[in-house]
Amino acid sequence: MARVLFWRFALPVAAMLQYLPAQIRRRETQMLPNRSQPTNDSQANRSALSVSDLNREVKQLLEGSIPLLWVGGEISNFAAPSSGHWYFTLKDARAQVRCAMFRGRNQAVRFRPGNGREVLIRARVSLYEGRGEFQLIVEHMEEAGFGALMRQLEQLKARLQAEGLFEVARKKPLPYLPANIGIVTSPTGAAVRDMIQVLGRRYPAANIELWPVQVQGQGAAPQIAEAIAAAGRSGRHDLLIVGRGGGSLEDLWPFNEEIVARALAACPIPTISAVGHETDTTVADLVADVRAPTPSAAAEIASANAAELLQTLTAMQQRLTRAIHLQLRHLHQQVQLTGNRIRHPREQLQNRAQRLDHLELRLRTAMDQHLVARRRDLLATQRAFAHYHPARNIATGRERLQRTTAILHTAIRKLLQQRSERLGHAGQLLHNVSPLAVLQRGYAIVRDRDNRVIRDTASLQPAQPVRVRLARGEFTAVVDKRTD
Repeated sequence: MARVLFWRFALPVAAMLQYLPAQIRRRETQMLPNRSQPTNDSQANRSALSVSDLNREVKQLLEGSIPLLWVGGEISNFAAPSSGHWYFTLKDARAQVRCAMFRGRNQAVRFRPGNGREVLIRARVSLYEGRGEFQLIVEHMEEAGFGALMRQLEQLKARLQAEGLFEVARKKPLPYLPANIGIVTSPTGAAVRDMIQVLGRRYPAANIELWPVQVQGQGAAPQIAEAIAAAGRSGRHDLLIVGRGGGSLEDLWPFNEEIVARALAACPIPTISAVGHETDTTVADLVADVRAPTPSAAAEIASANAAELLQTLTAMQQRLTRAIHLQLRHLHQQVQLTGNRIRHPREQLQNRAQRLDHLELRLRTAMDQHLVARRRDLLATQRAFAHYHPARNIATGRERLQRTTAILHTAIRKLLQQRSERLGHAGQLLHNVSPLAVLQRGYAIVRDRDNRVIRDTASLQPAQPVRVRLARGEFTAVVDKRTD
């Protein structure tokens, strides 16, 4: 495409002659046919340019004729090898051009460019002599936002996430040993060969069915979605792998289409998405039940290792054999112990009869001892009853009652006398401190209108009414004059 664009911008040979150096113009003039002379190749002494000279002269012409210019577009096929240089394609809706930005220049870029990023570059026009390709040598790069594809992708991710298609709760677990595995991918790509090889090596017992589809380009997304839906409707698969190998953002774009995402979400069987390399993340990876970094990794996730299964089965068989042997040995020991405990019925009857006689003797001895103890208890109880006979207790109680009554009468008389003396003394004290006793000696109590006792003439004003309390009765007076 770059070479086609170059020739689109190239000038006809006759028009370029006025721009080429004199030496090249003379050579080109010699190469053009002279209409005034007969064209006889055997007589013409031609001088031809080499391809290297032509590319070098055209490069000098482009770099010398076109100054630095600003170009805006979307990055695609971005590559950053170990040399530190950047190589990418700058494109719009109708055309594209190759670009190179060397390490001394790209170290000043403050962001990491990538596929789908819209940028604004300042570059000079040049020609890559080795392939004769028209290209731009980038001197400066500025970020212009996400490209159209990336904006479309982010909008789709936001809408699907809002609907819950990325939620872990809705994802189905993978079967441990799937008997039938479906693969939706290109039948001619390296991805299908890698997956079949891994499945054949790790899990040859599984049946594999390929659903061939187009995995890039126009019409790929509807094919992938239809294959997913058909595989789900068939009911023949325990697991479905959907994917392809690596590529550019445009190559992987069918797996970012909404139709593919909805087909994966509606698939009734568990799905594994294996699109591109480990660094590539598509919408299909987010919607599928499990995301695998590569198609080969998807085959490893979907399959059980036959060798590991065989080792597991062998170990389980050995453990089961040991367990059976231990159980048989235990049962044999129990049978032997049970046989040793079994005796002849006559021997058992003799033992039981002997034990019965022994128990009878023990019972008689116990009964005799019990009767002796009960007689001893009865004698002790009789002696206790004689000691506590009611007649003896009544006489003793009567004497104690008489003594107590006499003591009580004496105490009551003494207590009444003491309380009477204390009451008379308290009455005399109360009479001495009573305000009425003070009033009896000729004193009076003066109160204001609010019935507050007046203790100081400072609280009185002339013409203020007051109430005066005497020993007998009270009267109202008016202050005539205050003497401090």
